[in-house]
Amino acid sequence: MAETKVVVYDTTLRDGAQGEGVHFSVKDKLLYVQKMAEVGIPYIEAGWPGANPRDEEFFQEVSKMTFPRTKIAAFGSTCRVMEAPEESDILAKLLASGASTITIFGKSWDLHVRDVLRGSLEDNLRIIRESVAYLKAAGREVFFDAEHYFDGFKENRAFALQCVEAAIEGGASVIILCDTNGGTLPEEIKEAVNAAKALAVPSLGIHVHNDGGLAVANSVAAVEAGVTQVQGCWNGFGERCGNANLSVLIPLLQLKKGYEVIDESALPQITHLSRYVADLANYPFDEKQPFVGRSAFAHKAGMHVDAILKNRRTFEHIEPSQVGNERRILVSDQAGKANIWERMRRFEPEIRKEDARVEVAMTQIKELENQGFQFETADGSLDLLLMRVLDKFEPPFHLLEYHVWSDPLRGELDSVAVVKVQVGSETVHIAAEGNGPVHALDEALRQALRTFFPVIEESELIDYKVRVLDGSSGTEAVVRVIVQTRLGHSDWGTIGVSSNILRASAQALLDSLYLAIGLGK
Repeated sequence: MAETKVVVYDTTLRDGAQGEGVHFSVKDKLLYVQKMAEVGIPYIEAGWPGANPRDEEFFQEVSKMTFPRTKIAAFGSTCRVMEAPEESDILAKLLASGASTITIFGKSWDLHVRDVLRGSLEDNLRIIRESVAYLKAAGREVFFDAEHYFDGFKENRAFALQCVEAAIEGGASVIILCDTNGGTLPEEIKEAVNAAKALAVPSLGIHVHNDGGLAVANSVAAVEAGVTQVQGCWNGFGERCGNANLSVLIPLLQLKKGYEVIDESALPQITHLSRYVADLANYPFDEKQPFVGRSAFAHKAGMHVDAILKNRRTFEHIEPSQVGNERRILVSDQAGKANIWERMRRFEPEIRKEDARVEVAMTQIKELENQGFQFETADGSLDLLLMRVLDKFEPPFHLLEYHVWSDPLRGELDSVAVVKVQVGSETVHIAAEGNGPVHALDEALRQALRTFFPVIEESELIDYKVRVLDGSSGTEAVVRVIVQTRLGHSDWGTIGVSSNILRASAQALLDSLYLAIGLGK
């Protein structure tokens, strides 16, 4: 098909922030719009002026900034049933925000008019028409969200279309058809979009929730039916089950359907943008997201890896780099030689798959995973194991002994660790306090080593997980400890397994420090 432009309307800061556990401060919002403006996202819906002090402050601050390719949209509703637009505090605050683009929503399902607004159908058509016209007369670009359009279309087609006509008569530039309850099917989307297209509509948009798990599919169906604006949120943020996921929808439309959605130069930044939004919201990133998740191009089964190393098209629908992601070859007890050989080539590029050391590594990995190790989430410890097999790892230091004491009555720093380490011919014996035994041990190790390896101070522990592998032994159960560490733009996982949680933690911490020192060289 010939390329067709589809405009992205990003509502992460407004509709996405209504999702459970999602929060953006004013500073977060300002950083967000700067980041999205850099890649040329055309519209960012940033909040409802007057709804809360945070959005009031945001619009004051963002009005001082300029974005050549991005418009900041303010969101609100029509005036109320019993008032004129010029009397509406809602519309007045939308205009006072200074936003050049204003999006207002109105009811398009007669059920809502009767049971929520408690007005007549004619009342509803009036407030849509007059609210849009009032904002338009004030010189603003006005978009209209036809809330619950698809449910309204199914129950009272004529009235739903009359709501769209009222927005057209008021002068709306784009009428956005909303599947607010998120339960519509793709074929129903197309039928309702085609009915709206038959009106003298200037431009149509689509806004879909994911309650039926079809938000992205329904958005694609709407685009195929002729809408030219897609609304959504990064990572599928949003109320209840979320909104259409821009992290998936953008590459799907551009790479699979041939639409022009964002600049070609921005497409390889999709993975970075998706992760940036999750970090900014301090929200767990879903690693199984299509296109952008770490698992999206991760290959574990031995036969799959063997095939993909011969031809990546055998098990990948696109090249990972197209969206800024990367191929990952996982190593576990499910792995064949191809997985392990591919990983070992990072340290010895000339190694052949038939090399006996590949078999040795595979045997060790399977034995360790049988004991409770899991290298999928501990790539750092895996690399150390492979380097040992290849005789390419020399420990930068040796932990000769350590002791840890805890006293819950001492207060915040309730633990003390004493470590004895050897670096070359020098031996260091040091004690440190910590908030718990693992923290104390980590502090003691870092204090003992920082003089020799200053890079340790730049590394940080970003995650620490403990899992009981078999609870039948009670407090004697074997536990698995995973430590995630970051240094600059690199991060890695390390692992320890033992019936002693401190020993398991020490294993993971030591591997983490080995890698930090190695990266710092």
